Amino acid sequence: MTAARRSSTVPIAPTRLRLLMAALLAVSFLGALDHTIVSTSLATVAGELGALQHMSWVVVGYTLASTVLLPVLGGLGDRVGPRMVFLVALVGFVAASFVCGLAHDMTQLVVARVLQGMSAAGLQLMSQTIVAEVTTPRQRPRYLSLIGAAFPVAILIGPLLGGLITDHLGWPWVFWINVPVGLAALLLAVIAVPHIEPAGKRRFDVVGALLLTALLVAVVLAVAWFSSGNASAWSAVGAGVAALTGLVAVERGQQNPIIPVHLFRNRTFSAGVGLSAVMGAGLISATAYLPTYFQMAYGVSATISGLVPIATVLGMLVGNLVTGWLASRTGRYRLFPIVGTVLGALGLGAMSVVPEGAPLWVPALIMAFVGLGTGAFMSLAIAIVQSAAPRSELGTATATAGLSGQIGSTIGSAVVGGVVGFGVASLLPAGLDSHTLTPALVQAADPALQAEIASIYHDVFSPVFLALAGIYILGFIAALLLPDGRLSDEATAPADNPANLALQAKD
Repeated sequence: MTAARRSSTVPIAPTRLRLLMAALLAVSFLGALDHTIVSTSLATVAGELGALQHMSWVVVGYTLASTVLLPVLGGLGDRVGPRMVFLVALVGFVAASFVCGLAHDMTQLVVARVLQGMSAAGLQLMSQTIVAEVTTPRQRPRYLSLIGAAFPVAILIGPLLGGLITDHLGWPWVFWINVPVGLAALLLAVIAVPHIEPAGKRRFDVVGALLLTALLVAVVLAVAWFSSGNASAWSAVGAGVAALTGLVAVERGQQNPIIPVHLFRNRTFSAGVGLSAVMGAGLISATAYLPTYFQMAYGVSATISGLVPIATVLGMLVGNLVTGWLASRTGRYRLFPIVGTVLGALGLGAMSVVPEGAPLWVPALIMAFVGLGTGAFMSLAIAIVQSAAPRSELGTATATAGLSGQIGSTIGSAVVGGVVGFGVASLLPAGLDSHTLTPALVQAADPALQAEIASIYHDVFSPVFLALAGIYILGFIAALLLPDGRLSDEATAPADNPANLALQAKD
């Protein structure tokens, strides 16, 4: 392989780089924590605001906004510079968090959560883009793994922290806790985030951005409504088809499209985007339903059922940090996603054949290895995608990888939920309604019925785990497409060498 032509990263002193990483880590943690800390307080929030039927929109509104804004903000970052987008998003996040705590009804809270989700998308995306601007391809895995560690840590402590705050301070403080931390991060960011001149002055594809946003909104709503049996899902499908038709027509021949279709001709870029989707569709959709599986199939309490997801997340955290350090130290990167996807596929395959009545530590250990394997390429996939894109499209490329993971987790979770719901409902004995069946009701039933329900959940989840293993096999194929070589010690311009990424010559 030939090395790509040199270009320069934004120069930054070591002390300023440490301050920058502290600021980026703080805001990444805030954004990740907001996904998990709010869930514990939802019942209290809905009860006090008197809108239990709209409770889900506190989560859906946030997720929807943070998903659909990714490509738009990525394009803006490439055109006005990531620093401006990052600082505006941080101010917006702090302000929206404050307004969330002041909400007097569910409508006000949902609107504030939408604004919070929009800002969170900018924080997540621009944090990763800024790292790419100030580091070489070889340095990126280490720094991106530190930022990526915010996600598993937030999963671990978010629900507990949210419960403690709700019980002792009141639910508004679940949102207000973001204000002092966010302001401190803003001060650090103003000092530490360098001015990054856009690589090229290009027009922003406004029409394409609007159509893509409409398409993504339709996709997310259709998935959410189909999973809940809402007939409006077909309206969302129709709107999505119309938006997709318009997007294809507008983007054809567009010089600066909102979707970087030309980058997908680079197999490295495509493989990295695919790996991000595997993480979302494979692991996130699996962990979302693990507590339900263990409460029903094993008859354990909600607290005990949370141990397996914790084991999974701890594995993810270790895999993420270790592979980020190793990839930066050695420059080698291809082996980690190959091994990681194999571990994920073998682990979920093993989950599909775990016998009924096996000790709880067995699936916990298996899922820890699944988490370890996923962590091995979680942040590395972002580094790979960034190294395969020219500097002028770093934000767009990073957004594409993030969007693939978000859509993967949204669709994967909805499909898994639908399959489990339909499967359980079709197998339950007469007289039991799957919509009202709770772990407490099962545990209060006679032992024979408990055993029957446990067997039903075991049988329904087994093919689900096997199908998720298949997703990791697709990820393994994507990892094999990655070229061999080392991540470069130099900042590079892959546009000069589109057949490759920012790699040094193969040894």
